Amino acid sequence: MALNTWWLVLVAVGVLVAAVVVGILLGLRAGRRDRASAPVLISRAERMRALPAFRQAVRRRMTLLAGVLALGAVAVLLGGVVAARPMSAQTIQPVNNSRDIMLCLDVSGSMSDVDVEVLGVFLELLDGFEGERIGLTIFNSSPVQVFPLTDDYVFIREQLQRIRESFDYTSETPEHWVGTLNGPGASLIGDGLAACTMRFDHLDDERSRSVILATDNELAGASILTVEEAALYAKSRGVRVFAINPVQGKDAQVSAQLTDAARLTGGESYALRDTTTVGDIITEIQKQEATALKGQAQVVWVDTPNLWIALTLVALLAFLVLVWRLHL
Repeated sequence: MALNTWWLVLVAVGVLVAAVVVGILLGLRAGRRDRASAPVLISRAERMRALPAFRQAVRRRMTLLAGVLALGAVAVLLGGVVAARPMSAQTIQPVNNSRDIMLCLDVSGSMSDVDVEVLGVFLELLDGFEGERIGLTIFNSSPVQVFPLTDDYVFIREQLQRIRESFDYTSETPEHWVGTLNGPGASLIGDGLAACTMRFDHLDDERSRSVILATDNELAGASILTVEEAALYAKSRGVRVFAINPVQGKDAQVSAQLTDAARLTGGESYALRDTTTVGDIITEIQKQEATALKGQAQVVWVDTPNLWIALTLVALLAFLVLVWRLHL
């Protein structure tokens, strides 16, 4: 046990000592006053004091008085302990029942005109989730993790808005360029999807894992992995891919390739501007069972005053009973 404000116990001790000193001084003063006044003569008083019943009554009264003093002192000290807020350490291990979602955004030149729209869809998706851990990875010729999986939705929203603002090109080097142009080619979708798949943690736990991939699937350069190979890799890791395609229905071959890759993982492909896209993705992800993820064990200090409050009340009740018994 620890006391949050331990000095209050010292205050209680000081109050108790002051009460004892005041009591002694008042007793001495009363004794001097009694000695100064004329004594009351009682015939045969010594014979009455010698009676067993008298001595027993005196002993009983002295015992009760001592009990009153002791219980009063104990009640004051216990009150000081309660006021000092007794605390105890508890070890807790937070458990988060959730799913993991990695947002995967193609920031290549061909997506520049629609990425602001896509980030708006990501923000809408955020409103539909509750407790899910969400991360963001962007890619062009090389991938960059903007933020890892987290359930801090205020932070997620701030980061998504910050990336969206970078598409205003108000700075010489927009944020979505930093780190995404470190390789040959552009819009390497297969490599980007594989990189997003690799961002999941706790791989030994059976968890619901999804990648929401936003891309027009317009490859410009030689990637290490094709979209199909990246989808097979995601499937092997138990990750479902949900694609958001801004050119769905315009380029049948490109759209079909992206749709096939998503379906290969158990996911689906959606048009960017369909009114049901957000709702459909949320529904599909929430169909997957949320699993428990144990956090790091933490030691926390919590108030534990109940025992001390109960002891204080018992001491006060006993004190009042004795006071009543003595008719003080």
